[in-house]
Parts: sequence; structure tokens; C-alpha cells
Amino acid sequence: MYNFYEPQPSKIRIAGVVFCESGRLDIYSGKENFRDGHMKRFIQLFLAVERDLIVGGQAVMEGVMMRTPNAYAIACRKSDGSIVRTAEKLPKWSDRYKFLNIPILRGGATLIQSLALGIKALNFSARVYEDDLKEQEELAKVKEVEMEPALVEGTTDENFTKAPAKMTLPEERKPESKASKAKQSASAVGSIIFALAFNIALFIVAPLLLTNVLFIALGWAEAPLVAEAAGWWAMTKAYIWEVKPESWIAFNLIDGVIRMFFFIVMIFSMSFLKDIHRVFQYHGAEHKTVFTWEKGLNLSVENARTQRRQHPRCGTSFLMVVMLVAIVLFSVINFEQMWLNLVVRIILMPLVAGISYEIIRYAAKKESGSVFKLLTAPGIWLQNITTQDPDDDQLEVAIEALNESLKLEPETA
Repeated sequence: MYNFYEPQPSKIRIAGVVFCESGRLDIYSGKENFRDGHMKRFIQLFLAVERDLIVGGQAVMEGVMMRTPNAYAIACRKSDGSIVRTAEKLPKWSDRYKFLNIPILRGGATLIQSLALGIKALNFSARVYEDDLKEQEELAKVKEVEMEPALVEGTTDENFTKAPAKMTLPEERKPESKASKAKQSASAVGSIIFALAFNIALFIVAPLLLTNVLFIALGWAEAPLVAEAAGWWAMTKAYIWEVKPESWIAFNLIDGVIRMFFFIVMIFSMSFLKDIHRVFQYHGAEHKTVFTWEKGLNLSVENARTQRRQHPRCGTSFLMVVMLVAIVLFSVINFEQMWLNLVVRIILMPLVAGISYEIIRYAAKKESGSVFKLLTAPGIWLQNITTQDPDDDQLEVAIEALNESLKLEPETA
């Protein structure tokens, strides 16, 4: 929305007040002088408090993606210490299609666009990582072991041992073709489809089937009628084909608890992987950088280092709210046919996401309120796993990503 990091002076008008980056403040007919640094900090703090420019982001492979209202940027660290950046304007779908501003619908649209952008950012970081590996391999070929010259017995001429040196030149990089770009787009679409299918299988299908089997085993649901001579396939089909619990409220509650258990176990298990641990460190760097921006501080490693790594508006908190809303909404579903329960649950997921978005959006208007703190408490707790303390190099990458995204925000004259 407003760019404070370009060298040219700019003006910002807010409610009849004109802020000039050159250091002058005009309020109607009155004028007052400020130092440049104080002026910029005041503007930044004002906008942060008013939430006129909300920023967010996502950790990727050896980097961070930052998003501002109208743009995004990705910064990734290579093994030689350099930072690779990319940035692009990205208007919200609701700006293009006004009907997506309707409550509930905007939540689903925001979630889908965020998912697509997240996959795109991950694919970019993966390409940077792969290119970095190739460059390292090329350097390894060039740095061959040097053989020490040895004189043949009876030879005194040192030139005798000299021979043509073998050299490996770096491969010439070709510009990306249209076919390559199309392949990358297809890969991104494939990744989104796989991610959706995996999440549906793990967080909808598996908990529902397991809950049904558990209720039948404990006698809390009507057992299916199976012939004594029935095979394993007929037995399996009978247990998963129909759902007849004594209490649908208890059934959906256990289904939701199992879903949350799967999610927590998956996150906790992944945290022990070295590569995922570094991603969680970049996640912490992203949060610390966002906190620095929201507090109106200069975007520097020193200021970001002292910030908290758990942020109440993190996507982790949103996911926990989604699971709680799903428990309530799915409680009204009471089809005896298993396939109908699965289909309706999948169809209702955009509605669940939309309602969850509206709850977070409403509660965020009063972040100091008890309702917002209660809703985000499970997510804050889970962030003790999904975020880790970053080092200064990782903070620098997150700050670089945010700066690049802010540069693409339009200025208001």
C-alpha cells in the first residue's frame, strides 16, 4: 500500500493529513518539521496500528515468502551466502471479483489463493536449491586434485613433467523455454492437487473410518450384520459402509479429536527432521520480522532478534480454529451411508474455512480481547513446535523478502 523504502520522496495522505517523507508534516494550514527518521517511523507505526498494511508470510526451503496486500516476494539463501530474490504484484481475487468480498466466500477464496501462492513459493525455493546443488557440483569438477610433479630418474629438466592441464568449464545456462515454464506450471497444479488429496485422505477419510470402527468395537454403534462365511473384503465393507452411532454428537466429537491428534503427531514427527527444523527456523524468522513491522520498528536484524516467534495470526492458529469449527459443523451430518458422510464433509470444507476466517477476522479486531486470545491459544501453543529461534542470517533473509514486497506496494499521493 505504501512504500517507505524507495529513495525518492513520497507523500501519504491520511484523513486530511499529508505526510511528506522529506520530513515535513502539513495539517490543513499548519506546518511542523520533523527529522526524516522520526517521520518515517511515525508513518510506519501509524499504519501498523491501524492495520492499513497487514503483512504475512510463509517459510520455504532456505528462505521466506512475504506477502503484502498487493504483492509478494521470496528470498532464499544460497550456500555461498548470497540471497536470491523474486517479487511480483499479486492483487487479491476479491479486488477483481467483487462477489468474493461476501462474508464466508472471501474466506474460502483467501484460503485457496494462499494455498496456490504457497505452492508457488515452495517450487521457487526448490528450484533455487537444485540450482545451488548443480553449481556446487560444477565447482567440485573444476577443483580437481592437483598432482605434484615427479621427475623421472635420470631427468633433470623440470619441464619434462609438464603436461596439458585438464579443465572442466561450467555448463552454459540456457534461458527457460516456454515448454519449461509450462512444465513448472503443470508441476504447481499437480502439487496443489496432491496436497488437497493428501489432506482429504488424512484429515477427513481416515478419522471418519477409524471413528466408525472404534464405535462399533466399543459397542457405541450398531454392529453390521455379516455372514459367518464372509471373507475379509465383505467384512471390511460391512464395517465401513454404514455409520449408525448411538450419539452423533459424540461420534463427531471423537472424529474431530482424532483429526487433531493426527495433525499434532504429524507436525511433531516432522520437527525431528533436520531440513524441516531449518524450515521451522525460517518460520520463526518470518514471525519476528512481521512483529518488527507491526510495532513500527526499523526492519533490522537487531530489532527482529528481540521479537517473539509465536504470532497469534499465524496460519497454525487458523488451522486449529478450522478443526474446531469442523467438529461443530459436522455434528449436523447424520447420514448412515459412509460415502454420503465423506462427500458432504468434503463439500463443506470451503464453508468450514469461510466460517473460520470470519471468526478470526472478527476476533482480530480486538487482539487484546479474551475471545481472540482463547481462539488463538491452541495455535500459539503449537507454534512452540512449528517455529524455532532463527539465526541472524535467517532473519536477514526474512527482512529482505518483506522489503522487496513492500517496494511493489502502490503509493498514494
